[in-house]
Amino acid sequence: MTPVLVALGGAAGSILRYLTDWKIRQWRDSPFPFGTLAVNIVGSFVLGILSGWLLHGAEPSSVRALVAVGFCGGLTTFSTFGYETVRLFSEKARLYAVLNVVVTVLAGLTAGALGLWLAA
Repeated sequence: MTPVLVALGGAAGSILRYLTDWKIRQWRDSPFPFGTLAVNIVGSFVLGILSGWLLHGAEPSSVRALVAVGFCGGLTTFSTFGYETVRLFSEKARLYAVLNVVVTVLAGLTAGALGLWLAA
């Protein structure tokens, strides 16, 4: 049953990631990858909340499989973050590339910590 939950969560997260990126690109035409940044921050926040619940024993394994592994795994994306950073760097948008790394890491850690704090 666990693989099915991971697959369902992953499908939902992947679709939401695609739609979020698509909508943000329509709203904000920029070489900076705002869509990937947004989903990575949201995913970090959700995973922080789930981790907080886990630390207090309130998270069943089915929720972890569906939401943490599946949904957050499908929603967030390290490979796209890496690709977009290299693309920005190779397209001579080096300031955007550095900004992408700094903002993604700091915002992701902050969102995860905030989620963890709120769950505690």
